[in-house]
Amino acid sequence: MTDRVYLDWNATAPLRPEAREAVCAALDVAGNPSSVHAEGRAAKAIVERARGQVAAAFGAEGADIVFTSGATEAAALGLAGRGLIGADVEHDAVAAWIDPVLPVDASGRVHVKDAAQSVLQAANSETGVVQDLPEGLALCDATQAWGKLPVAFNWMGCEMALASAHKLGGPKGVGALIVRRGTDLEARLKGGGQEMGRRAGTENVAGIAGFGAAAEAAARDLADGVWARVEKFRNILENGIEAAAPEVIFAGKDASRLPNTCCFAIPGWKGETQVMQMDLSGFAISAGSACSSGKVRASRVLRAMGYDDTVASSAIRVSLGPATTENDIGRFIDAWTAQYRKFRARAA
Repeated sequence: MTDRVYLDWNATAPLRPEAREAVCAALDVAGNPSSVHAEGRAAKAIVERARGQVAAAFGAEGADIVFTSGATEAAALGLAGRGLIGADVEHDAVAAWIDPVLPVDASGRVHVKDAAQSVLQAANSETGVVQDLPEGLALCDATQAWGKLPVAFNWMGCEMALASAHKLGGPKGVGALIVRRGTDLEARLKGGGQEMGRRAGTENVAGIAGFGAAAEAAARDLADGVWARVEKFRNILENGIEAAAPEVIFAGKDASRLPNTCCFAIPGWKGETQVMQMDLSGFAISAGSACSSGKVRASRVLRAMGYDDTVASSAIRVSLGPATTENDIGRFIDAWTAQYRKFRARAA
């Protein structure tokens, strides 16, 4: 398994060493954060330190950071019962709570008329397309944007935003709803009144500690220009694929995109088939959002962009990260090209 190449960073980023260290240290703290004794205060201090790290990394000083089990729970907390609208390019966790009526153009951009009643993602997990965020949005799903783009909650101009630790190299199973102070928000999990009365239940101290450490490290990477190198490798990948298969369709290529994301299709070559073939060749990629894996269906995102089912069911997503090397990209191009030639031979 050591020769495998991981190119599915949008599904989840490998755990950062800083996050691992923070998690392990927090696991040795015995107290409940709601307890008033010394052990409880020690656990509470870990949670509050992480809250400060997340706020600083996301430019959300002065906002409320409500820790949850992930972005899916954060979406439910922020959206349930509000009757908001959005577009069909939103992640399933958001799409479950909105009316998908906003128009999407061929490049994947969403057109918002009433921001206060609308939800809009900062960047799409499948295509990488980055949206222009209007002032006054009810909620922004910034899960894929944090750490990859210079995005700050305090200048996004929205009421709420979603975040997930494992997209940044933190542990899975922890996320946050970032809330502009003073925003009315009803708890969905009721009980002990933790998280400022907005999310009951004993805090996941170790996960939250890892989230804070990962957010801090991700902010450093962004400031150090790590993602500019990743974008260079993404462009090398796309040039190599296009050279091998001139008929390739790159979704969202004419729009601003995340620096690490490439979504492309060879019409008629099923995305799931490519994922399996590349897996057997030693490469981890996906056929769309990881939350939809195993579901044999055309990409809802690509259909919203105007692609037919043949293209939408033939797309794969390759997403890079800071650990990706130029050699990894070269190996992927060679392996994918070999499978492409076999596909073309069978189709002839």
